Amino acid sequence: MDNGLSRNGIGRRYFLRLCGVAATGCLLPASALALASRVQAPEKAISLLNIHTGERLDRVFYAGGAYVSDAMSAIDRLLRDHRTGEIKPIDYGLIDQLHAIAARLDPGAPFHVVSGYRSARTNEMLRRQGHAAAKHSFHLSGRAVDVRLPGVARADLRRAARSLRAGGVGDYPDPGFVHLDTGPVRAW
Repeated sequence: MDNGLSRNGIGRRYFLRLCGVAATGCLLPASALALASRVQAPEKAISLLNIHTGERLDRVFYAGGAYVSDAMSAIDRLLRDHRTGEIKPIDYGLIDQLHAIAARLDPGAPFHVVSGYRSARTNEMLRRQGHAAAKHSFHLSGRAVDVRLPGVARADLRRAARSLRAGGVGDYPDPGFVHLDTGPVRAW
């Protein structure tokens, strides 16, 4: 039953009715306007651990209907190419994917980041060493991450990621991580 209320004090349907009334030019009582102004998108937080540098981040990256710029900068830094120190802006959609996966799995631990952004130099070095690094990898543009999630089976992590249908999901059993990217929906 929709009584017009939710945990934040106003329900979606009630808010939409308020907007409809406002759109017709009717005046709303001040209390209704104040209540409507409190409606905001929920906060999103992420917990990451870079396994190469030992850096950990636990931050709200989305609040008040917008991405938090200093949090996104901290994420960019943590997901930098640890070999060269180069930093590239990370695709917001990639962080949203990680957040959605964590919400589904409730891991209680940070994502362990195996690889985030990769410079062209690092990517080519990995290719020469025989690693599965694509020539035009999404890692090169800050649109991919390879992760583990302690306490969660890799198969469960892979299934949760694929269920989002938000990009590419690759399963790498031997090194033991799952690849996520914001490219076309595909799986391997």
